[in-house]
Amino acid sequence: MQFLISFIVNAIVLWLVICFVPGYNNHGATGTSAYSVWTIVVLAVIFGVANALIGPILRLISAPLTWITHGLFSVIINWILLALAVYFAPGVQASFWWSNLVGAIVLMLVGTGVTMMTSSNNQQAAS
Repeated sequence: MQFLISFIVNAIVLWLVICFVPGYNNHGATGTSAYSVWTIVVLAVIFGVANALIGPILRLISAPLTWITHGLFSVIINWILLALAVYFAPGVQASFWWSNLVGAIVLMLVGTGVTMMTSSNNQQAAS
């Protein structure tokens, strides 16, 4: 259940990021600038797969640097994962490098908030 909630929240946040952060272009089949639901779902799936497969490897390799920077280097890891997802998603492009950086920061903050809320709900249900 937590996986489904996380996926839906990530999809909504990705949609908000690519709609409101300047620098994202959508060149879909229709030629309009509106993002379709399928584009967002594909982007969320690609981001989830990259986060599940490549993310742990990058986090393991960069663990000393993350420790030295007190966790700030994890923003760079999320930036790389979001940039990969945007690169491979059909119809979505980032014109500027900072667009992906802002998106990664927003995704990280929202993901942390969702994790904190779901873990506190699980702790309250257990007691």
